[in-house]
Amino acid sequence: MAFGLEEYLRTAFRDKLWLQTVPAWDAAAQLPSARLLLKRREVAEVARALQSQREEFRQRMERLEQRRQQLGQRKDQLRDVALKFDAFLKASAARQERALRRAEEARARGARQGAEAARLRRELTGLLQRRERLARRLRSLRGFGDYLRGVLARTGQFQDVPDMLAHFGALAGARAALAQQAEAGQERLAQGWARLRRYQEEASSELLRTKSEVAQLRAHLEAARHDVLQGESHWAHIQSMATQKTLLLGQIKLAVLNLFQLATAWLNVPMNVALEDTEAQLDTVLLCMQDLAAICAELCPRQPGLSPRRLPDATSMRPLHHGGARVPPSQE
Repeated sequence: MAFGLEEYLRTAFRDKLWLQTVPAWDAAAQLPSARLLLKRREVAEVARALQSQREEFRQRMERLEQRRQQLGQRKDQLRDVALKFDAFLKASAARQERALRRAEEARARGARQGAEAARLRRELTGLLQRRERLARRLRSLRGFGDYLRGVLARTGQFQDVPDMLAHFGALAGARAALAQQAEAGQERLAQGWARLRRYQEEASSELLRTKSEVAQLRAHLEAARHDVLQGESHWAHIQSMATQKTLLLGQIKLAVLNLFQLATAWLNVPMNVALEDTEAQLDTVLLCMQDLAAICAELCPRQPGLSPRRLPDATSMRPLHHGGARVPPSQE
């Protein structure tokens, strides 16, 4: 702003304030007081021009400020007018919307009323048709009414037709209940027969399983009997073999006892051995045979090329001492 004012003043001084310049010879010839007055005049003229420019600028600024204030007021007025117009438009839109809503509600109400009227007309038509059907049915059932009144007059047990119909209705209900009970009984009977058949099937299947188990047990019994027979035959064979072995052992013991008795009797050896000690008896017989072999060897000279047969050693280490026999050196 200051730069623009300076340019403006410079232009004004250059265009409007034209100062006459004094020639050099004239300025040099003038007095200092004259030059001072001239300078003061120039300064006064510049000050007046500057003051006029300032006044003009101030007036222009005041006019601009007034214009700005007027524009602000106009803007505020326009804003108020716009707000009022906007409120008016909103109110108009709301009124129009309410009017449209009321019109829509009125149309919907009219449609509902029309539908209700159509429904009522249909119901009325249906009721009229039903009344016509009931009237035709009444005309068709009038003969039955006359018949019921005649029955009521003939029976004389009931006061009126509804009482008679109620009685027969109760009888029909009792009959229906009895029929329902009979049907339930038939159903229970069918269920009982079904359970009986199921029980029979289960019993037959259980009987078949039992028969199969009995057959298996019989097969096991036969196998066990066969095993028992085989065991008995094997045991009989073992017993027969044991009997044979026992008999053979008895024969061996008897033969050993006979040999023992013969040897002791022949060699005059005392019989200090138990009869059941077969091993000791065999040892005694062997020792006797060894003694006899030694005696034979002493009595008969040994021939060249011949060697006497060596007897086996005795199983018992007890030496024998008797009257005429000599104990061999191996037994001393």
